[in-house]
Amino acid sequence: MHNLPELEALVATARLGSFAAAAQQLGISATMVGRRIQNLEARHGARLLERTTRAQKLTVLGAQFLEQSIRILDELAVLDELSSPAASLKGSLRISAPTTLGVTTLGPAIAEFAKAHPALSVELSLSNRRVDLVAEGYDLAIRVGDLPSSTLVSKRIGTYRLICCASPSWLAAHGEPATPMDLAKGGCIVNSNFNPPDIWHFIDAKGEAIAARISGALQLDNDEAQRTIAQQGGGIACLPVDLVRSDLQDGSLVQLLMDFGTDSMPIHAIYPSRRLLPKRVAAVIEAVAAALSRSDFPISK
Repeated sequence: MHNLPELEALVATARLGSFAAAAQQLGISATMVGRRIQNLEARHGARLLERTTRAQKLTVLGAQFLEQSIRILDELAVLDELSSPAASLKGSLRISAPTTLGVTTLGPAIAEFAKAHPALSVELSLSNRRVDLVAEGYDLAIRVGDLPSSTLVSKRIGTYRLICCASPSWLAAHGEPATPMDLAKGGCIVNSNFNPPDIWHFIDAKGEAIAARISGALQLDNDEAQRTIAQQGGGIACLPVDLVRSDLQDGSLVQLLMDFGTDSMPIHAIYPSRRLLPKRVAAVIEAVAAALSRSDFPISK
């Protein structure tokens, strides 16, 4: 028979990295967290955590045990939700999302979602690193781009649109490219998150794809930094529409190559299991998809 407080102690410690952090989240002492995990290990006759003076790290068996513990707690949370009023969402949500999309669209949308459900504790982690949902204890990840094959469940919820732009000062000094092939002449701010970083994708008037090789002396992996550099006359950038929409409207950046369609990537919600999807996860996916739909409108000339 599983002891739920012991499973909760293991999951919190694995997620947060220490007894002290787990204790703070659970509202008990660090000593009690350690005791509950010791009881769990004794009951199953196996060490689940390697303990050091600074942190606790899962053993190989502990990682497998963690996955099943999360599943048990999630399924119990689903059963609890079934007996709750339809409008009531409670428990906790851990969400991972890429930085730029999180800052421009997801952060405000999830803040509104949390405000509408005060009994729900929501944690949003913004990073371009692709987290391990199960091992790191995330309920949901929002990811941009094509997905590698995995056992995780994915649902497309939006489109991430990119646009080429530069400042009026840069264009006055260097001129405006007439075709994507002109980008090979230099002056581009290279995005190292692209694969490969020196190829930007376009669509011509016939609907045919163009893979244009670009050139530039500066390479970065952060969209916000590229935006700032482009605003200051540092070159041509290929950036998300949501990030530069206000810049295009106030004239600090100018859209380029408007006779060519620009690249776009799918946005997916990723979660561990299709079976017994918690209402809180389904609800936040719906809220995020709605926010992405509202933000997805074209830039006018």
